[in-house]
Amino acid sequence: MAVIKEKDGRPGKPPGKESQPLIIAKTPAEEQRLKLERLMRNPDKPAPIPDRPKEWNPRAPPEFVRDVMGSSAGAGSGEFHVYRHLRRREYQRQDFLDKTTEKQKMDLDYLDKVSDNQQAADERTAKRRKKREKLKQKKLMAKKSKQDANKDSEKSSSSSEEDDQEREAEDDAEAPSFVMGKR
Repeated sequence: MAVIKEKDGRPGKPPGKESQPLIIAKTPAEEQRLKLERLMRNPDKPAPIPDRPKEWNPRAPPEFVRDVMGSSAGAGSGEFHVYRHLRRREYQRQDFLDKTTEKQKMDLDYLDKVSDNQQAADERTAKRRKKREKLKQKKLMAKKSKQDANKDSEKSSSSSEEDDQEREAEDDAEAPSFVMGKR
């Protein structure tokens, strides 16, 4: 029978795998560093990602209670502890139900608030869009009337080029290209 021996002389280990020295982490940071080093030794191997912990659910109340306890005298000393555990379990279940209903209510309130905020934002956007369109139309009308006035003045007047240049300079000075402060 052949005994497999490794370089360091330990029997039972297959050859080719080097033994790693045992390192005990003294701090949480060192423990994390060691885990990262172990993961990075073989980057092709997928890293284990744990599932999310499941939410705690209480046990359902029993459908048929066999040990019915009353408040009459003569109960044994052990019955008090049984009653105490049953009572604690029922209070836990009721607290859980209260918390879940509260959480559902808060979720619905949040969704309502989000939809209200979205609707208000849409209304503001529509109002501003309407205002922009109105200003745009005003600018186009002003530009159109200015061009019509220029065409009419060119046809009706046969004055010199100097008068035309003076009028254009006055038109530029009088009519700004934008309107501010008007609501």
